[in-house]
Amino acid sequence: MAAAGLGDDLLLANEVLDPARLSLMAAARESAMITIAVDSPETVDAAARAGLRHVLVDVNIGLPRCGCRPQDAGRIADLARADGLQVRGVMGYEGHLMVVDDSDVQREKVAEAVDRLLGAHAVVGGDIISAGGTGTFQLHDRVTEVQAGSYALMDTFYGATSSPFVQACFVIGTVVSANAKFAVADVGLKAMGMDHGNPTLETFDGQGADVWFLSDEHITFVPHAGVAAVGDRVRVVPAHIDPTMAMHETAWLVRGQEVLEKWPIDLRGW
Repeated sequence: MAAAGLGDDLLLANEVLDPARLSLMAAARESAMITIAVDSPETVDAAARAGLRHVLVDVNIGLPRCGCRPQDAGRIADLARADGLQVRGVMGYEGHLMVVDDSDVQREKVAEAVDRLLGAHAVVGGDIISAGGTGTFQLHDRVTEVQAGSYALMDTFYGATSSPFVQACFVIGTVVSANAKFAVADVGLKAMGMDHGNPTLETFDGQGADVWFLSDEHITFVPHAGVAAVGDRVRVVPAHIDPTMAMHETAWLVRGQEVLEKWPIDLRGW
C-alpha cells in the first residue's frame, strides 16, 4: 500500500515478530507513516530493533486473541517509549461482537468493550483510539477510527445482517458436470474460506441455488430455476472474504462483463 501510494498513514493492526517483514515495513516509512500494534515486551523490542518508529498498544477488550490486559497497557507504553518508539494511542478489536442477533445486546456489549479501551487509553495517552469492524462500525462514536475492512468486498457472513454494504467480490466457476437433479462447478475447498460455512451461488442471469456441499475441487448445487448445463458460468459468494482472498493469486476488476484491470494478490505469503 505504501509503495502504491495508497495512503500516507498506514496501520498494520497486528503483532509481528519476523525481522524481515518488520524491516520491510520500516523501509516503507519513506513513503508513509507506518504504525504497528504491540502488546508485549517482545513485540516492542522487535519493532524498535527493526527501525519502526510508531506503535499502538493493542488491548484485549473481550476477544481472546491478541492484546494485553487493560491494566498492563501503561507498562507496555512505557517500554515502547523507553525504546524510542512513539506511542500514538491504543487499539482494540471486539471481533466476538461483529454479528450479534440482538442489536440492543450488541450495543451494550460494544459499549462495555470501548469502556475498557478508553480506560487503557487514559493511561497510555496518544491521539488515536482505534477499534471496531464492519459489524460494529455504526456503534462507534467514542473512538477516532474504525478498523472496518470486510465492508469493501463483503461476504455472506456480513451480508446476512442489516449492513448497508454491497457484495463486490465473487469467485467465478464453471459447471463441469450436470444432470436433472444437481450440478457441479469447479470451485471447491481449495478456493473458499469455509470457517463461516458454505458459500452461496448464483447464475449469471441472477438465479440463486441451494448449495449442498463443497469438496476439494467442487461445489455441488441445485439451481432454484431451470437446469444448469455443462459450461455454464456461476458466481460463488464466499462466506468469509479474508481467507478466500488469500487462496487466490489474482483479482480481476470488472464492470458488468468488461474486465477493467488485473491485480496480483502479492501478500499471500504473509
